[in-house]
Amino acid sequence: MSLHTLTIKQLRAKLSAREVSPKEAVQSVLKSIESRDSKIKGYLRVNAEDALNQAEKADVTKPLGGVPIAIKDNINVKGERCTCASKILEHYVAPYDATVIQKLKAAGAILLGRTNMDEFAMGSSTENSAYQETRNPWNTEYIPGGSSGGSAAVVAADEAIAALGSDTGGSIRQPAALCGCVGMKPTYGRVSRYGLVAFASSLDQIGPFSKTVEDNALLLNVIAGQDPMENTSRPVAVPDFTAGLGKPVKGLKIGIPTEYFIDGMDKEVEASVRKSIDWFESQGAEIVKISLPHTRAAIAVYYIIATAEASANLARFDGVRYGLRSPEGSDPLSVYRKTRALGFGSEVKRRIILGTYVLSSGYYDAYYNRAQKVRQLLRRDFTEAFKKCDLILTPTSPTPAFKAGEKSDPLQMYLADIFTIAVNLAEVCGISLPCGFSGKNLPIGLQLIGPHFEEVKLLQAAHAYEQAHDWFKRRPKFQE
Repeated sequence: MSLHTLTIKQLRAKLSAREVSPKEAVQSVLKSIESRDSKIKGYLRVNAEDALNQAEKADVTKPLGGVPIAIKDNINVKGERCTCASKILEHYVAPYDATVIQKLKAAGAILLGRTNMDEFAMGSSTENSAYQETRNPWNTEYIPGGSSGGSAAVVAADEAIAALGSDTGGSIRQPAALCGCVGMKPTYGRVSRYGLVAFASSLDQIGPFSKTVEDNALLLNVIAGQDPMENTSRPVAVPDFTAGLGKPVKGLKIGIPTEYFIDGMDKEVEASVRKSIDWFESQGAEIVKISLPHTRAAIAVYYIIATAEASANLARFDGVRYGLRSPEGSDPLSVYRKTRALGFGSEVKRRIILGTYVLSSGYYDAYYNRAQKVRQLLRRDFTEAFKKCDLILTPTSPTPAFKAGEKSDPLQMYLADIFTIAVNLAEVCGISLPCGFSGKNLPIGLQLIGPHFEEVKLLQAAHAYEQAHDWFKRRPKFQE
């Protein structure tokens, strides 16, 4: 039985009925990893023995009892290495569990291993890992997106039933779109960031990857909620995120922002997304034209704020308190410099330098302060838009996956997140789900964006669309 191909819901049904055991589920997934991951390279580390031990003790009556889940390598799991795909944290072992990990364990999930990512979540292709490049399961000549490319790839390749990632500017939604799975960035503050290694603290958000929209809701049910250990988590009631599943979209107002259908967008992406708009209209949803006029500034604002916060957050990795220390330094300052030169990759160094520059005396007001003011305008755009519509529909990515090595210019790479970044700046929620395939059989993603803490409505619309189409049923083909 191919248990590794099942969804959370399907596997839970079999486990609850005692048709299969958690150990059989883990063994099936491990076999899939063994046969496929040498080509996909989605995992940095697989804890096979520990996963089997967890399976022996799994309580199948719990919400995720016996379900194997993969974890992005920037989320702390007690007693395990947490490298952020960086040499500077190569030997760092987490002394505590992140809150989301505590919740997964309490819900009975089995933690399979750690997935690859762009170093410190900085990238859009998972080519910036210090250890390996992850490839797209649909065609291994192509990238899986990033920075959570490992989590997206292992879910799409049936090397995990589901996974967690982090989204700072689209790092869950963009790889979900390029790999043909479902990925959500919850509202900022909906899920605790305690135990997530910070990249840009005002933008980072942990979220779920899954094969279906319903699985996404089931995972969010477990990881959401205010956390006394994390002061940006919000005191907002946690609803049952499956409550809207099965309801029609009739009567919903769907906003279509003119700024998200731009020159240069891939024609196949545009055609698939416009067909999706037609489907929502055919089901009784009202399509509303809206404008998000400051979207054109989102990329610039993001790369000023994100790099500024990154330069501050990564200052603690200095060879003294965490991980790697260069043996060549003769005094504290030279140890600091040599450790950071040795431990960080080129993309991380680029962003630290840029962030330090925009925070420096004489440039702070010109760049950082101005970027924060424009961020307020972006937030206001969304507030005004949601007075006219319930949800916003856009493409997730302007193109399907591109070939590995194809984009060497950092500015070109940054544009891969052009449709997802504003959601993080406005702190609202967004989900990506499959809406078609290109002529080269590469997945295309549709993004739905909701107001703050309206994930139930977001999942309702996404589920209705998913159930009316068969995109989510398609799986990559492997020769084993």
